[in-house]
Amino acid sequence: MTDDLTSADEAGPSAAAQRGTIETRQITIDGQLLQVAIRHGDGSGPPLLLFNGIGANWELAKPFLDALTGTAIIFDVPGIGGSPRPAWPYRPSTLARLAAGLVAELGYAEVDVAGVSWGGGIAQQFAHQFPKRCRRLVLAATAPGFTMVPASPSLLWKMATPRRYTDKGYMKTIAADIYGGAFRDDPSLIGRHAAAMHGARSMGYFYQLLAMTGWTSLPWLWSLPQPTLILMGSDDPLVPAVNGQIMASLIPNAELRLIDDGHLFMVTRPKETADLIEAFLADESHQAVSSSLLSRTTSYFRDLVPTSGGGRQKP
Repeated sequence: MTDDLTSADEAGPSAAAQRGTIETRQITIDGQLLQVAIRHGDGSGPPLLLFNGIGANWELAKPFLDALTGTAIIFDVPGIGGSPRPAWPYRPSTLARLAAGLVAELGYAEVDVAGVSWGGGIAQQFAHQFPKRCRRLVLAATAPGFTMVPASPSLLWKMATPRRYTDKGYMKTIAADIYGGAFRDDPSLIGRHAAAMHGARSMGYFYQLLAMTGWTSLPWLWSLPQPTLILMGSDDPLVPAVNGQIMASLIPNAELRLIDDGHLFMVTRPKETADLIEAFLADESHQAVSSSLLSRTTSYFRDLVPTSGGGRQKP
């Protein structure tokens, strides 16, 4: 833990709200205890609700949280980190509902939503399930569910268990292969990443795998009204960048950016990623598309007509 990490019980309201600090709380939503971290920012806009990757405790996102200027909220998924395992398996809609309850409990009517890797699926579900609570959407190193263009079978096999989270020596042997990018060239990154890992449990990890079984956003991506930023790593062995192209072609108000790194660019390039995201969130030219189902349907089919632009990817 670092000096800027506080506990609500220890710090009190004034210290907890100090800009740049990360406050941790345990909050019960619908009977489920959640370990929650709040990065207090400048209050310039809605907070950013962040969904983490599979097996990942919130501390793994700390480099990114520290690079932000605004307020951010993240919680450990039930069964991971400081959140106890639920009695029964859950679906993405369950986590979206828990997150919406958490947002309301913290006193916010609207948030921006971001999801990385596995958490990108939950972010898509939240935006679809609670469109009035989600102002803008950021999808990082993620895909539209089981219909994605997959990684190689050997990599998927390595992801099938939480061993990399419980055996730091094993993580060091496979990190470059599964994460790519900067992890291939800088062994020190692997050590720092492994040092922040804790709280992954076999059943909690299995619940996360089970939650996404059969889930896909492809049937309704076209209906998302939120301005959406899609960030993909150019050297991502786990989630090939073509998945970002698929999502950008289906979400009506989306733009795609490629980052010259691997799967964990939010960890290896936290400042660059945070700057990209906060610039997108602050850009007033991005407006939600009409909430009318008819108008969104008309817009979607109109956009299917080929144009000379050939896509929405930005350099």
